[in-house]
This record gives sequence, structure tokens and C-alpha cells, in this order.
Amino acid sequence: MSGTGWFEAARPIRVEGGIRVRSKRGSIGEQWWSRRFIDILERVCDSGRLSRGRSYARSGQVLDLELAPGLVKARVQGSRRTPYKVGVKITAYDAEQWRALTGALAAQALYRAKLLAGEMPAEIEDVFRRCRLPLFPAERDLGMDCSCPDWGFPCKHLSAVLYVLAEAFDDDPFLVLAWRGMAKDVLLDALRETGGSGGEEAARPGLFDVTDAPFAERLSDFYVPGISPARLRDRTALPVTPPDLLLRTLDPPPVTARRTPILDLLRPAYQALAEHDDA
Repeated sequence: MSGTGWFEAARPIRVEGGIRVRSKRGSIGEQWWSRRFIDILERVCDSGRLSRGRSYARSGQVLDLELAPGLVKARVQGSRRTPYKVGVKITAYDAEQWRALTGALAAQALYRAKLLAGEMPAEIEDVFRRCRLPLFPAERDLGMDCSCPDWGFPCKHLSAVLYVLAEAFDDDPFLVLAWRGMAKDVLLDALRETGGSGGEEAARPGLFDVTDAPFAERLSDFYVPGISPARLRDRTALPVTPPDLLLRTLDPPPVTARRTPILDLLRPAYQALAEHDDA
């Protein structure tokens, strides 16, 4: 039965002005952070509901999406006249936890520079992990709710919202952090104020901490050492060059293996080789 019966009609009500993902076929999510989130979704959801969720996301059935610390709310138009209400919850970190995270990020000159430039360094996951605060939620950490009568969980409406959310992460990676409780402007202001003064590691000169000056202004003292040779012996040693430095500094190639960015596969190999050399 459908319409006035117990079961919903098979086709959703078409809407105008809904949120449509850009992807017309295949995978949704282009950047490493959105793909990481999609991987979680694909481990949680039934493949059939994922397929229907992608169709909903591509046809604009998600009417709106609102992200706040720890909560994403959305409305999805299904086959009933009233849109369904969807909520997705994760743990939002408090001020003390974000203080630790911000200090750890500011202590790494390269990460800090990338974030201030509006980029999301792949190594940010390691910083969160060292602080024992995961960046991305595990399956069990996602609290999902939909007002639809679908007995399956997560339903196609939730799947559609999560796909739309993943593509929103593509457009603005700082939404991942905002979901965890830190707005972009607040984070960048904190990084500027901290200025890399977040402890002993930050006090040491960074690999790229070099003051630039036009050569014409340095003709008179270009070949003169900035400090005496005697004082060079007293300087704190530079930090050990990380084994995956090239992977961090060069633009990542647009290559994936089973939808995993190639850098995510190369990074542990570089680290393993470095550990083998040290042994």
C-alpha cells in the first residue's frame, strides 16, 4: 500500500532548491579528510541504503544543513509530505582540550603555517592522536537519529545527509574542526597569538623558520656571520628532520589506491624505513 496506507510511496517528493552534491556518479568526496569521513560512513551503513542515500544527495533531497559544535542538523524530503528531521552527533571538545590541541599545532611551524594559509595538513590527525583526542569519529562515536519510520539504521535519509556533509568538508576543511567545537576564526586567532610558543619543542628553531630579506639590502653584510663562531656551539640543535618531510612539503599527487590517497600509504612506509635505518 502507499499514499494513505501504512507504507510510504517508493519515490520521494521532488523538491526545488535542495542541496545537491557535485558528484554525478562514483565516489563522493575528493579531499583526504572528506574521504576519511566517507570511509567511516561506508563501514557503518548498509550498501543498499548507501546507494539510495547517494541518489537522495544527488537529487537535492537534503533541504538544509546546519553544523554546530557536536551536532549536525538537517531536513530531508522523503516520500511523505513533511520532511524528515536528521541529527548527527559527535563529541565536541571543551576549552581545555582545545587549548592543548592549539598548543600542539602551534608548536609545529609547518602545520601552523598551512592552517594559517587555509590548508589542512594530513599530519593533523597525528597531532590529535598524540593528544588522545581523535579528529574523526569512530563508528561507535556517531550518534545518528532520523524521524522517518524506516526500520533500518542508518537510513537513506541519514546517508544522504552524511554524503552532503562530506562534500561540505571538501569545500571547507575547517568544518571538521568546527564540528569538534573550534570555529575557524577562533582557531586561526589562537594560532597567531600563540606564535609557536607552545613549549620546549616550539622554542627550538623550525626547519623553515628563515627570515627573508631582499639581497640588495644585504650587500654589506651578506657574507658576515650573524653571530660569532663561538656562540654557534651553544645553539640548541635543530629538530631531527622527519622521514616524510618531502611528503609534507610537496603537493600531493592525485593518485589513490582503493580510494585511499597515495600519501596515506607512503607515509607509514617512509617512517618504517627511517626506524629500520636507526636500528
